[in-house]
Amino acid sequence: MAYKISLLDQSPIFENESAFDSLRHTVQLAQSAEKWGYYRFWVSEHHNAEQLAGSSPEVLIAYLLAKTNKIRIGSGGVMLQHYSPYKVAENFNALSSLEPGRVDLGIGKAPGGLPLSTKALQYGTVNDGHDFEGRLTLLGQILENTIPEGHPLSGVKANPNPPERPDYYLLGASANSAELAAKNGWNYVFAQFINSDISIWEEAAQAYQKQKKKGKLVMALSVFAASSQKEAEERVENQLVHKVFLKSGRSVTVQSFEQAEKFGRESGEAFQIKEQKISTVAGTPDYIQEVLTHYHQAYGVEEFILHTPIEDRRARFQSFQLLSPIELFSEKREEYVS
Repeated sequence: MAYKISLLDQSPIFENESAFDSLRHTVQLAQSAEKWGYYRFWVSEHHNAEQLAGSSPEVLIAYLLAKTNKIRIGSGGVMLQHYSPYKVAENFNALSSLEPGRVDLGIGKAPGGLPLSTKALQYGTVNDGHDFEGRLTLLGQILENTIPEGHPLSGVKANPNPPERPDYYLLGASANSAELAAKNGWNYVFAQFINSDISIWEEAAQAYQKQKKKGKLVMALSVFAASSQKEAEERVENQLVHKVFLKSGRSVTVQSFEQAEKFGRESGEAFQIKEQKISTVAGTPDYIQEVLTHYHQAYGVEEFILHTPIEDRRARFQSFQLLSPIELFSEKREEYVS
């Protein structure tokens, strides 16, 4: 069984750059990813984040579709807790009507920002983030035109009706999210770059493979490739993230200690902060290919979405280029890349 390789870009704003620069580089990276043979290119949703320009994946997806020719473009992901499932369905049906067969709808459960931006997104609505499962189920029913009779929204159509529906993905980092994806017949993306606990991954993979009726298992992981193993490992050895643990039991992972403190203050709860090393698969392209092949063979992972949180635009670009599927699988391309 073959596996595919794709990219996730969060449109980072590096030092001495503007959001304009960041989004211009996202377009260039998508075009390069298409040339290098990556299967799909996803953009993320983050709010009130000074270092990330990607706040509206639907808008960015439309622009990227117009600037590329064949590569699939999608969201990694739309934060459904803030939005009407009906409007999300309309957005992605419109995109799929413009570019049939190239659009992916990735849905995330996280808020995509700190408590203040969540409050702003949900201001004046009845959203509270606690009905996610119901929202996901309804979204699927709207997209598939399967809302049951007797439902208050029975008969509603999310126009336009595309020639080919978008592919649906649920993003998560736990067995609970894997079970939810399997229950709803969605593809499942495990965010290993958020939760690198191997036992949680194994539990989630097993739960999804056991319960799924259809769909495929995907892993999104942090990687960095360089010409030598030593160079790659040295580049990522000091990468850190900060995890905020709230008294209510919720937790969130952010990039800096300052962001962690801000999240804790805005939550209005007692909180603790723990510093963690980012789990990045770093090495030569051959080494990284070995790691991906292991996950593919041991767990049945059908696709990998690569995320490279390196604060050096040139090194980041070169890493994606080194991992080009056209080059990586040049001798057995028909076996691994379709």
